[in-house]
Amino acid sequence: MSKIRMNTELRNKLFNKIKDVFENEDTQEKEAFLQSREWVNEKYVMASQLAKQVVERSYPVEDVATLRHFKNKYGSPCDVVAKDKCFYFAHSEDKDEDGDIKETKSHFDFGLFGNLNGSEYGSEDGQKFATAYFREDLKAMDCNPDIFAQQNENKDNPHKTKHVDECMKALGYSNGYNDTQNIGMAKEFDNQYFLDVIGTSYCRSRAIACTKNEYEQFETWRIAKGNLVSKHQTWIDSITKQCDQLKIGLKAYRYLSEGIELATELGINVDEAELIKTNSTGLTIYNPSNLASMIKGMKNKNQSREAKILARKQYEESLN
Repeated sequence: MSKIRMNTELRNKLFNKIKDVFENEDTQEKEAFLQSREWVNEKYVMASQLAKQVVERSYPVEDVATLRHFKNKYGSPCDVVAKDKCFYFAHSEDKDEDGDIKETKSHFDFGLFGNLNGSEYGSEDGQKFATAYFREDLKAMDCNPDIFAQQNENKDNPHKTKHVDECMKALGYSNGYNDTQNIGMAKEFDNQYFLDVIGTSYCRSRAIACTKNEYEQFETWRIAKGNLVSKHQTWIDSITKQCDQLKIGLKAYRYLSEGIELATELGINVDEAELIKTNSTGLTIYNPSNLASMIKGMKNKNQSREAKILARKQYEESLN
């Protein structure tokens, strides 16, 4: 067999194999990402339990039960109890420059796509958190959960939009203001954090009183969510830098053996025969005997009269 030349298919197969190794390596960046996700889980448990205490302090369970009783008795005029997973928590233990007491409040959304900056409206940051949190699940569904990190410095483009849409669909994102319509993983995640609240107005005018210490604990939970996004970005940046150099090298190589040597130097075992076996053209094009046979088979040769008669006879016999 002659020396195998590189082609696009072989480059892509070799690139993806090495990239998979990069992603599965136990690096400091990956470990920081995994630890940040564990911290998120811990803080979610703490913050959700605290939120339950704070909310039920303002809206006692017995009052909620009473109002539900009246709703069942009188209908919609008494429909003032609803479940929610986002809340305005506020405390009044700080003072302004004049020494006057001031209210400190912020919006805390416990949903999968909840904001990370205190806004009551959804944002791309919430989607970044969701894709980082469920990274392995999305990878298993053939989605690209790293798309936000990979496109961090780029404006919206068709490539980014395509992969973001695939991730959002896989997560069950409703893509609307009413996130109670989320399905699948998003709905299952959100359902853990709904609490009963009293009132008919939006959460902006429904500030729930808490202490400064409680407020700071909620902030710690929200910071943990932002930290997960940041650590995911750092990890993917490290992989992207390596992959950028890998692409340059593979593009410059003329022969597959050079790519195999690169993988070996990186400590990655690549089976050349396996690469060629799964390559649509490798064996056929680069083996002279196979290439000759393939080319001969493409020729529309003129047949003699005797050859045509023999072919016809063989065809008729095959029908009997």
